[in-house]
Amino acid sequence: MTFSIFPKAKSPILARCRDDYVTKMRHRYAPYYHALEAQKGTNIKLDGRDMIMLSSNDYLGLSFHPKVIEAGREALLKWGTSTTGARPSNGSRRYHLELEEKLAVFLGREACHVHSAGYLSCMSAIASFAQKGDVILADKNIHSCLWDGIRLSNASVERFSHNNPDDLRTVLTTLNTPAPKFVVVEGVYSMEGHICRLPEITEIAEAHDCFTILDDAHGFGVLGREGRGTIDHFGLNEGVDVVCGSLSKALASTGGFVAGSRDVIEYLRSHSKQTIFSAALCPSQAAVAIASLEVMQTEPEHHERLWSNTRKYRAMLKHLGLDLWESETPAVPIVLGSKERVYPFWKALLDKGIFTVMSIAPAVPAGKDLIRTAISAMHTDEQLERIAEAMAYAVKKL
Repeated sequence: MTFSIFPKAKSPILARCRDDYVTKMRHRYAPYYHALEAQKGTNIKLDGRDMIMLSSNDYLGLSFHPKVIEAGREALLKWGTSTTGARPSNGSRRYHLELEEKLAVFLGREACHVHSAGYLSCMSAIASFAQKGDVILADKNIHSCLWDGIRLSNASVERFSHNNPDDLRTVLTTLNTPAPKFVVVEGVYSMEGHICRLPEITEIAEAHDCFTILDDAHGFGVLGREGRGTIDHFGLNEGVDVVCGSLSKALASTGGFVAGSRDVIEYLRSHSKQTIFSAALCPSQAAVAIASLEVMQTEPEHHERLWSNTRKYRAMLKHLGLDLWESETPAVPIVLGSKERVYPFWKALLDKGIFTVMSIAPAVPAGKDLIRTAISAMHTDEQLERIAEAMAYAVKKL
């Protein structure tokens, strides 16, 4: 073997990775990728310290429910760990169909399809149906997974102001094109905590013959009867063509779903690359979602506790004079306006044993840098008191 005496030219890609400013700042301040050492409900352990989780999407607190855990264990023993295949080929199992049937009935839809990730479901909810030549009208604050679905579709895109039906109407009126049109919104915007102005938006969409897609990842389990979501909250089941979402939040599992008419879901199964080429949802997580769905319908106390905690928490933050960005849901941002204010606030909470998440521009609009918090039904009154003390301490650090 021979070796060159001349050094190999530096790869521009390796240099890009090594010199990346964002990565360097992430390592310097270390606000992300914290690996918890233990967890029991909203009690966690990080770096040897007992802390309170205040940024989980486990809204109903079902991830530690005995029935849910037992369902996952039994499915693991019955079906093994994985299907090791995609649904169109060797990956389909009876438990997929059971989960899909139960979700469809719960959501008032004819059919449903589940994926191994919510991100895949929301991408496919757009990329499966929109195509080049179509026009997509999207709320400018929709999630990254929806933007990725839009990009994959090759359709044209027009943004309208966040949660603003009047701006949607203006954009639609000025389009002046016979092309097929889509409207894409979220039921609950997870960073802002806003509930979609769905009645007005669907009325405008219907008047312009738009195909409406709703990502209800953070509305499912939180709004509506027994947690049926934003559509049920407004009684608008006929006004939305496709509803997609996640199994990893209120359902305490992993994966995602897309629900709609039978024709729509069968079309997705024929054309969605995210569906055709991705491995199927594993048995334990499907069983967990089925069990959580049953608990949602038979144990209303979790939903009641969630909203009781949310009201107490919001009142606490308002008493401290904090900006909640007019959040209406258990997803509660604390808007501080700049990364120079966000970091010390986040660090003060961490020092006091409260685990939260920072979100700064460009992940949020400029001037809306924030601490993202979320309330769970599992938070106890004692924990809420500790959170209040920590928030007061963090406010003094500003």
